[in-house]
Amino acid sequence: MARQTFQHVRTDRHGVSSRRTFLRQVAVGASGAAAFGWRDALSLQAEQLRQRGMACIVLFMRGAPSQFETFDPKPGAPTGGPTQAIPTAVNGIRIAEGWEPVAAQMNDIALIRSLTNNKEGNHDRAVYQLHTGYVQSGTVVHPTLGSIAAAELGSENFDLPHFVNIGHRSGSIGSGFLGMSVSPFQLVDPNEVPRNIELPPEIGAERFRRRHQLLQGLEDDFAAAGGQHRVAEHRALYRKAEQMVLSPRLKAFDLNQEPDSMRDRYGRTEFGQGCLLARRLVEQGVTFVEVESPGWDTHLDNFNKVKALAADVGNGFATLIADLKDRGMLDKTLVVWMGEFGRTPRINANSGRDHHPLSFNAALAGGGIRGGQVIGSTNAEGSDVAERPVSVPDLFCTFCQALQIDPRKENISPLGRPLTLTDGGQAVSELF
Repeated sequence: MARQTFQHVRTDRHGVSSRRTFLRQVAVGASGAAAFGWRDALSLQAEQLRQRGMACIVLFMRGAPSQFETFDPKPGAPTGGPTQAIPTAVNGIRIAEGWEPVAAQMNDIALIRSLTNNKEGNHDRAVYQLHTGYVQSGTVVHPTLGSIAAAELGSENFDLPHFVNIGHRSGSIGSGFLGMSVSPFQLVDPNEVPRNIELPPEIGAERFRRRHQLLQGLEDDFAAAGGQHRVAEHRALYRKAEQMVLSPRLKAFDLNQEPDSMRDRYGRTEFGQGCLLARRLVEQGVTFVEVESPGWDTHLDNFNKVKALAADVGNGFATLIADLKDRGMLDKTLVVWMGEFGRTPRINANSGRDHHPLSFNAALAGGGIRGGQVIGSTNAEGSDVAERPVSVPDLFCTFCQALQIDPRKENISPLGRPLTLTDGGQAVSELF
């Protein structure tokens, strides 16, 4: 009987590796190698990754949410402001008032109160880092986490985008050097189905395909003249569009398919409906969805603004967790709530808080994350991390572990430089 041995091997975004890498990393006996070819083993490894069905939903609070008014309140401290703490479903864990729906789901949520980043207090650069895991540089555009997850986990034959951004109005970080095949599909308003995706009545699917083939023929000359890379990117984009236009799964984008009671439960706001759409897309096999909530840059009137934002975001976040759990999807869906950094302990003259990257918080659920716990702490004033600092690379390694992706896997940048998926770091093991 043939004996088969499987070990982890590094693969590129298509799930393949060089023969040299394979032979260096995989120890296969001569008899085993003869019975089971190396290409077969690598193809199986890539397919196993995709069949795990892992997915990720990131709820991104653009503008940097105050840790004091979210999940690390300091009532009674001079820096705490008027914000009070409320109990949660887990004894001993208290969060800021206004987040009551999230408090009720705390058994499934883990809080990190000791995120720290001494490199970026600028919004754009910090958003880049919290999406890619790397500090922004002038030489390479790193892929965002959504593109990495799409490349590692998404099936090549899937007919919807692997990566969907909902609610981004100021642009988002794309796939970088990973290419157009894993770039994000942008949807500003979740209440509207994507525009211009239906074929005209006089054009059937077969005629549409013939037109696409004609376009490919027209591009061959340009590719032969040295434009292979541009043509490949263009064709990848059109291939994605063709698959999407012809997909029976397009109805996943139509929230009118949901009962009114479910839409009401998530909240009839763009963020709430974005969370509902994220669940629908993941349910249909989309690998990564990001839902953005803007308006967290509270230099002015911090307390009233966060109160209004919390009422919207807290309900959508909590309902998403409960809904995923009810449908048996939470174990394979990592849900992340985070922003680019925190806010200052000092309350300024405009009742606002300014930028503070030295200590901030995040919340994680699903994907094997053990809920009902708090990682790390800040000092009494909330000015610095007191216990268990967690860096941005540590956070990205944690995402990778939850999604069962090797953070040390290397991709080759356009400059020929090998780059690991994360910029060092170690996963927060206590979360699992």
